Amino acid sequence: MVRIGKYKIFHAAVALLLCIFLWAIAIPAADAADGTAISDIVVANSRAEILLYCKVVNAFTTEMEKGIRNGIPATFTFYVDVYSNKNGQAYKVMLSHTFDHTLTYDSLKDEYVVELAEKGGKRVVFEDISEAKKRMAELNGLATVQLDALSPGNSYTVRVKARLAKKTLPLNFHYLIPFWGLGDFETDYSSVVFQY
Repeated sequence: MVRIGKYKIFHAAVALLLCIFLWAIAIPAADAADGTAISDIVVANSRAEILLYCKVVNAFTTEMEKGIRNGIPATFTFYVDVYSNKNGQAYKVMLSHTFDHTLTYDSLKDEYVVELAEKGGKRVVFEDISEAKKRMAELNGLATVQLDALSPGNSYTVRVKARLAKKTLPLNFHYLIPFWGLGDFETDYSSVVFQY
C-alpha cells in the first residue's frame, strides 16, 4: 500500500482547483476581448455645438447577458476627449468627458432599463434585451464642445473609448460571479478629425 502525505494531497487539490479556475476565466475573457471596439464614429454639428455619434461593437458576452438577466447591472464607461490640432496632429486637450451607461433588468416588470449619465441620468425602458444592448452601446448625438470655443479654419480631433466597469457590485461580490470580473474589456481609442 502506497502512502501519500497529507501535504501532497493538499498541494494536488490546490493545483487542480487553480487549473479549473484558470480554465474557467480564460473562456469568458477571450469571448469579451474578441473584436470589441468603437465603430461608426461620426461628428456633426448643431447650431451651438459639435455632436458625436458612435457605438461599441462586440461588447456583450453570453455570460454578461446571463448576469444581467439575473439582476446584475452592467456599466459601460465612456471616455471622450476633444483636442485642438497643430500641424495635423492632436496637440492640446480642450475638454474631456467621462460618463456611464448602466443596463439593469427588472424581473418584476420584465423590462430592461438603460440609464444614460450624459443625459442627466435619463432612464430608457426596453422590453427586449437586444434593443437595450444596442442603446447601451451607442452614443447618439453627444454634445462635446461648443462651437464658439472653436477657431474657424482649425482642425480638431475627437477621441473616444469605452470600458466595461470593473466594480459594479457591492463589496467584493464581483469576485464571486465568474463572468463579471472576467468579461472586462477596454477598447482602444478611436478618433476622427474634423475641420471647423
